[in-house]
Amino acid sequence: MTTSDKAWGIICAMIAGVSYGTNPLGGLIMYGEGLNPSSVVFYRFILATICFAVIMVMSKITFKISFHELLILAILGLLFCASALCLFSSFLYMDAGLASTIFFIYPIFVALAMSALFHEKLTSSIIIAIIFTLVGIALLYRGDGEGFNLKGVLCVLGSAVSYSIYMIVINKSKIMMSAVKMNFYMAIFCLLGVLLFSFTTASNSILPLNTPVAFMGAIFLAIVPTIISLTFMVKAIKLIGSTPTSIIGALEPLTAVAIGVLLFGELFTLKMATGITLILSGVLVLIAGSELKEKAKQILGSRTKHWRWRS
Repeated sequence: MTTSDKAWGIICAMIAGVSYGTNPLGGLIMYGEGLNPSSVVFYRFILATICFAVIMVMSKITFKISFHELLILAILGLLFCASALCLFSSFLYMDAGLASTIFFIYPIFVALAMSALFHEKLTSSIIIAIIFTLVGIALLYRGDGEGFNLKGVLCVLGSAVSYSIYMIVINKSKIMMSAVKMNFYMAIFCLLGVLLFSFTTASNSILPLNTPVAFMGAIFLAIVPTIISLTFMVKAIKLIGSTPTSIIGALEPLTAVAIGVLLFGELFTLKMATGITLILSGVLVLIAGSELKEKAKQILGSRTKHWRWRS
């Protein structure tokens, strides 16, 4: 890999992280226009679906898909739908910046699930990450009923768990197709999931985009934290790998916190800053630990081959 490729990969990862961290901006703008979580998620993905379809046609990517692939993408789409609905619902109960920070613990859920279901070893880095994260979440509680809210936290945890399962399914299914095609079909099933959810209660009904501001918020959500983020994430992973991309992904919650504080007047204290730092540190310890373990295996493997050659 050339230096320019690595630099471009880092820039792509930064763009992906920052753009995904703008979810609260579009969501809170649409909430200010009287829309609910179902409507926000619905309009986000219907516009994204149209954009992905246009990209596929322009890039001459076939829409053909097997039944097995369709089944997997249906599962992935519904999981992503559940994650999005839970995350945007949490913005109604707690500060969007805090919600986005807590959501970033999903790599820990992935590690725990892989250990429980697929017998992957619980390493010291995972245990340290869990401790850091739990302490960090505890520090976010202010005791005044504001900011940190039990309903909000449960929504965020539901979002993180859904996204964790989504990540595991992608990993284990080993589905092979372009990111644009995958995202197109996932967005379709996200729409179906939101439509089903909208019929559960009258408060979850999909509301019309009745103002220009709401329409602009929907376009923003479809383009910036969806299409731009996913596109640059794929580029970053190809250039610098998934682990560095995940580490730079810490810009996601930091961006969300900055948007909440600067644009929506959300409270930010030293105690909250410490909690956020611990949560991010816990996740980075987990990711960095995995990277060091992989490098150690490579070094030991190369030394073993060298020893055998000399023997």
